[in-house]
Amino acid sequence: MIIVSATLDYATREDRDRAVEESAPVQQATRDDEPGCQAYCFAPDPCVPTRIQVYELWDDGPTLADHFKHRNYEDMKTVLNRYGIVGTENRMYLISAHEPVYSPEGLPRETFFDGSA
Repeated sequence: MIIVSATLDYATREDRDRAVEESAPVQQATRDDEPGCQAYCFAPDPCVPTRIQVYELWDDGPTLADHFKHRNYEDMKTVLNRYGIVGTENRMYLISAHEPVYSPEGLPRETFFDGSA
């Protein structure tokens, strides 16, 4: 699995809010239309009024690569750029293991991945 994590900064909260609102249909289309997309969320940061937090989860490299060639990707860039991105940070992470955050008893785990992390 691949996680994409990013931030997009705008000059004003209004610009950020319009970008989030206008991008919602493209977010939904990406979730619905693109095989391998497990999550695709561009949401307002509750602590930074001009920032969008991005979270994407993809099955693997080929599905993410296909996304970059898909019309939804181009449409998303158009919407987000319409309101003037003034800063961005982005990373992708290859996930080789995953497990629940909480134990079967509902408590936060104290060790992770059988103690290997």
